[in-house]
Amino acid sequence: MTGFDRTQTPKTRPMPPHRTAMVASLDIGTSKIACMIARLKPSPPKDALRGRTHAIELVGYSQIQSRGVKAGAVVDMVECEKAIRHAVALAERMAKVRVESVLLSVSAGRLQGQLIEAAADIKGGAVTSDDVSRVTSTGMHHATAPGRAVLHALPVGYTLDGVKGIRDPRGMVARQFGVDMNVVTTDATVAKNIMLAVERCHLSVEAMAASPYVAGLSVLTDDEADLGAALIEMGAGTTTMAIYSAGRFVHSSGFALGGHHITMDLARGLGACIADAERIKTLYGTVLTGGSDARELMSIPAAGDNERDTPQVISRATIANIIRHRAEEIFEMVRDRLADSPFAAEPRARVVLSGGASQLTGIPELATRILGRPVRVGRPLGFGRLPQEAKSASFAVPTGLLVYPQYAHLEHIEPRHSRQVRSADHAGYFGKVGRWLREGF
Repeated sequence: MTGFDRTQTPKTRPMPPHRTAMVASLDIGTSKIACMIARLKPSPPKDALRGRTHAIELVGYSQIQSRGVKAGAVVDMVECEKAIRHAVALAERMAKVRVESVLLSVSAGRLQGQLIEAAADIKGGAVTSDDVSRVTSTGMHHATAPGRAVLHALPVGYTLDGVKGIRDPRGMVARQFGVDMNVVTTDATVAKNIMLAVERCHLSVEAMAASPYVAGLSVLTDDEADLGAALIEMGAGTTTMAIYSAGRFVHSSGFALGGHHITMDLARGLGACIADAERIKTLYGTVLTGGSDARELMSIPAAGDNERDTPQVISRATIANIIRHRAEEIFEMVRDRLADSPFAAEPRARVVLSGGASQLTGIPELATRILGRPVRVGRPLGFGRLPQEAKSASFAVPTGLLVYPQYAHLEHIEPRHSRQVRSADHAGYFGKVGRWLREGF
């Protein structure tokens, strides 16, 4: 086991409440790479969504086709690095700033969250911050298997002498103190390589966060988080989920199936090339079949190189059936994972969809039928100057990354012996944090 395994990925420091900061998010997906640069300005509580201390003003963004990535993981380092450089350069040009570090999303590596309990005796009588950190750290390491890296260690609640439901135990007296926490892990090698691709672009990774968690920070309303919600992030190569209960992120899961698999099914089923299949999915993608669909015909170019090949004629219903079969499989897998999560015990909880694949016509209705819960498609909430194309569900993750620093204070952060060694060019709020990667190799 390397020193890297069973440790935390980089964590950002909590946002100073009265400071303005520039932040950059990078969402490296299977089909697209999105980079967003925003100015976070302190905002009065009455003007902000709950939990947010800052207003988010977008100053630059880009969206390009992804390269070198499959199922959310890097498969070609050189191609991925080129694509990242291109995406960041476009956003920098628009924002007229230079990005030094980024907040990075992770959707690959079989995301897994588990709720665990850890407890310890209190020697001094009153619970201190050190006690909280010590017990949380013990719990985090206990929950992390070899070869896994910790994306989040989030205390959900505390217990004092067996009494649950304590929100903040510091300063309270007890003989025994316990913590319930959600530990979210990913494959350490996947995390390492996605971070290496970014570092090769001379960017440092300020923090890494699970895609469905940050998507939830972007699109869930306060009521949804309080009453319980499952955020399903439907990407091209992965489908990941974050479960919220009583306003807290309590569970995560994911699997390597997504919108790209629908495209491949269409390419095979229609005998079309992948680019044409993607275009057909985007323009005509639906899981609904009505009476007129069987009669409505369209021609599709043949997949071969020969321009003389006659286009084939197919019905809209054929397209819808191919899409529906794969979408049903995805939601059946989601249903099984939700049944094994804390979500199953929340009768009033609803499902919110995000990600590009959630935008196919009829998806919320299909999900409602299979999951047996109310379902809606989520869009980014509470952002200033968001361009029209970035207001969609497919931008939930990169916008959520911009919200994430405001929630950093909720996370347990492992003390690092090398933390005081800052780089000479440490600039403002974001400094260079490449040490995690170097320690791991």
